[in-house]
Amino acid sequence: MAETKVTGPDLVDDGIPMGSLALNEPVKGQVDGKQVIVVRTESGLCAVAGHCSHYGGPLGDGLCVDGQVHCPWHHATFDLTTGEAVGAPALNRLKVYQPAERDGRVFVTGPIESPAPVRQPMATPESVVIVGAGAAGAAAAEMLRRLGYTGSVSMIGLEAPVDRPNVSKDYLAGTAPEDWMPLRSPDFYEKHDITLITGVEVTAIDTGERTVALEDGRSIAYGALLLAPGASPKTLPTPGADQDHVYYLRTLEDSRSIIAALEGTDNAVVVGTGFIGLEVAASLRQREVAVTVVAPEEVPLVPIIGEKLGRFVQDLHEEHGVEFRLGHTVTEIKEKEIVLDDGATVPADLVVIGVGVVPNTGLAEQAGLNVDDGVVVDDRLRTSDPNIWAAGDIASYPDQNAGRVRIEHWVLAQRQGQAAARNILGHDTPFRDPPFFWSQHYDIPINVVGNAKEWDEEIIRGEAADHDVMIGYRKEGSIQAVASIYRDIESLRAEYALAHQDQEALQELFGES
Repeated sequence: MAETKVTGPDLVDDGIPMGSLALNEPVKGQVDGKQVIVVRTESGLCAVAGHCSHYGGPLGDGLCVDGQVHCPWHHATFDLTTGEAVGAPALNRLKVYQPAERDGRVFVTGPIESPAPVRQPMATPESVVIVGAGAAGAAAAEMLRRLGYTGSVSMIGLEAPVDRPNVSKDYLAGTAPEDWMPLRSPDFYEKHDITLITGVEVTAIDTGERTVALEDGRSIAYGALLLAPGASPKTLPTPGADQDHVYYLRTLEDSRSIIAALEGTDNAVVVGTGFIGLEVAASLRQREVAVTVVAPEEVPLVPIIGEKLGRFVQDLHEEHGVEFRLGHTVTEIKEKEIVLDDGATVPADLVVIGVGVVPNTGLAEQAGLNVDDGVVVDDRLRTSDPNIWAAGDIASYPDQNAGRVRIEHWVLAQRQGQAAARNILGHDTPFRDPPFFWSQHYDIPINVVGNAKEWDEEIIRGEAADHDVMIGYRKEGSIQAVASIYRDIESLRAEYALAHQDQEALQELFGES
């Protein structure tokens, strides 16, 4: 998972010519065998560790702008001066090094001590309670402490925060060990005075008394409440769907159960052609299980990435031995097979159903919040109750490019959690981050930035079959989203342009200006 290759000149003894440093263009080098990047910004020279603290992506291939570096793999963002991780999915800061110019060359030493900035909250609620310990909740809890909040923070979830994208990717495929899955150790939450309560559900919210009730009888008071309970898998009413060999995938425990069930399993059926279902198919193929994918669609993923890229994904899976039964539904699940709507049967020792999720809005509805395909929030992620915020899969929020949306992406949920924490502490900052997600199929990553609920034109540059493509999804002349394969820097530039509503920059990416 981590990038380990170190390249570039020795920055301690040899340095690099000052003239080789173009503005905001990272240059790779080494300090004591460690990868370091040097960047000349508008404010001066900066040097930080060259591998992203998330999955080890090469920051020397990333985008440097506004005093920050953006990782080319999963779009984590770091402050070039302090090394702080200012944008998800990275949580840990980068080591900072000391650059200096001598005789027209830049030399680097370090790493140096770069203490975290001391911050004072603009608002200080008596306590903060976070319902949900997934992407949004965990990111919010950490951000509250980073912003200097010293009051009580309680986070309540069914399981401790885990690296959920890997539940269907590397962990399920057997290439990521168990110890990679927790986002933080238990000691982290103790050290930062975050009360983590797991295995217990919140059953009610009393907005008048400002308390949440837990199923074990406890009651916890809040000054500010963040709702981030995520979503639950949609279930199928199909006869036989309640049998022991039928699984849904949402949690780490779900993934563990599927892995345990693979012993003695020869044939698996995945119901659904969304990204999660197809990632499951890829992971099971990597474990040499025969996989058949069944879905009513004629082409996978068309509503999300269009027919051309959807057909490429299908072809990729077929190259790896996955069989597709598209245009069909499952009418019955038996002990060793499934029955399709045309009467055909497919061997199935194991069935994984991935037909989407539904947001967990029950608590919000009970509390009388405004709910309409999710918990309705403003651009500060505040609900109709001024003391309650919502983030992640349940949040219906105003996207500056696509209008009101509710989006089920891991990185977006993390960034919303961070934004909600800022606004709980009085920063009063609108959430403007475009959605971003990545999906891994065997060794091919697909990155998508933006949100095209619908489009009337696809702008295609490159060839998916060559694993080198960028597709823009345009509606009424405006590019709403960009999907790409191995066009990392273009994906980062598209994200930045969407965040700044810069259609001219988006058009330039596709050679249209």
